[in-house]
Amino acid sequence: MGFLTGKTAIITGAGRAVLSDGRCGSIGYGIATAYAKEGVNLVITGRNVKKLEDAKEELERLYGIKVLTIQADVNAGADNEAVVANVIKQTVDTFGGIDVLINNAQASASGVTLAEHTTEQFDLALYSGLYAAFYYMKACYPYLVKSKGTVINFASGAGLFGNFGQCAYAAAKEGIRGLTRVAATEWAKDGINVNVICPLAWTAQLEQFENAYPEAFKENVKMPPAGHYGDSELEIGRVCVQLASTDFKYLTGETLTLEGGMGLRP
Repeated sequence: MGFLTGKTAIITGAGRAVLSDGRCGSIGYGIATAYAKEGVNLVITGRNVKKLEDAKEELERLYGIKVLTIQADVNAGADNEAVVANVIKQTVDTFGGIDVLINNAQASASGVTLAEHTTEQFDLALYSGLYAAFYYMKACYPYLVKSKGTVINFASGAGLFGNFGQCAYAAAKEGIRGLTRVAATEWAKDGINVNVICPLAWTAQLEQFENAYPEAFKENVKMPPAGHYGDSELEIGRVCVQLASTDFKYLTGETLTLEGGMGLRP
């Protein structure tokens, strides 16, 4: 039995993605894999149905857990409260409650300078990231109170360090950091553990970028001081497992940073 056997986790943006060497190729799928190994029943959302179904097939086959897939897209043109309410209803109807919420989904138009950014591009980042976290946290709150559950949000070094060409992405991620801190303060009395992680992971997207544009990759993607990029499952996913375990409840209200395998820094 795993640390979290029988618990239920919602992970947004968790469709299957793999690297050329077969390792997990996205943060969302890395987290889903780490949680599946600990016996967690999963609700995974995303825009790409095939990636969700591929994740469900592999996770259920390898780890014997149950995976509910729901296509969900928080965006400027949607009834977002209804979109999220549908995810929560299906989750509770299927598993009876919610123990962990992981707000991982994020889209953006990276590489576009602030002066060239359009309103539509700015909305893409804010709605898929910041607004999604807001709606999911509000909708999950009553169930997290009952379970004394966990919220894990994702920010980024793009906001911490002001990365070139990432104004909307950085703004969304800094908003998520602020939202997380407020929730940690307000929800601590309810026994809800709320944290934010700022990761730098080696993903399928980065791998494709390096292969297609090696010079641009070298210019824009910097190696972390630890000398390697974070592993989506073994480092970032395992941190998320720890944050949802009872042993880590004392970290409620802290902000954690994971940068390329550099570890937890409360």
